[in-house]
Amino acid sequence: MDELELLDWRRRVFELYDAVREEASIERATATWRAGRDALFATHAQSPLPAARRSNFAGLPYFPFDAEARVIAAVVPAEHRRLELGASTGAPMSFVRFALARFQLAGAACELELYWLDAYGGGLFVPVADETSGSETFGGGRYLLDTVKGADLGSDDGGLVLDFNLAYNPSCAYESRWACPLTPPANRLAVPVRAGERQLEPR
Repeated sequence: MDELELLDWRRRVFELYDAVREEASIERATATWRAGRDALFATHAQSPLPAARRSNFAGLPYFPFDAEARVIAAVVPAEHRRLELGASTGAPMSFVRFALARFQLAGAACELELYWLDAYGGGLFVPVADETSGSETFGGGRYLLDTVKGADLGSDDGGLVLDFNLAYNPSCAYESRWACPLTPPANRLAVPVRAGERQLEPR
């Protein structure tokens, strides 16, 4: 059953993030996370990769690990605002902007809006685009955090942990049948972020 396969996929992704949070070395944590994702993409029935691309799949492309790409963001409350974020399939998805995350990255002051999924149970969602989007990385942006899928790195001294080494492509980057919210203009950083997942080369 597709639903149980998807449940298993999410359980395994949760386990990957559990391993990341438990690992003292962020470089080892990144390597573990990437190896785990490669295994899921290659073998799992709910892999976002089309079945035809799995037989000779050699792993997802990533930028080299960068310790400076892990930041602690100050979270600043913002007026709650309901938004309909554009999605890959055309039908928008409803979120609530509730706060801002402010941090330094690549020598620049950066800010991202934090969204809460406006559905049963909710969940924090942080998409991001940057100056590599559409060339070196997926044009629709990447995801930093999506707690619906367990993508949560926790907090540090009151700040939100954002690790761009773990920025990953939405499923629609691999096949158009997947419905994914895309990064809105407010979350496009004016710097190139060469950390995390790169764009999968077409075949």
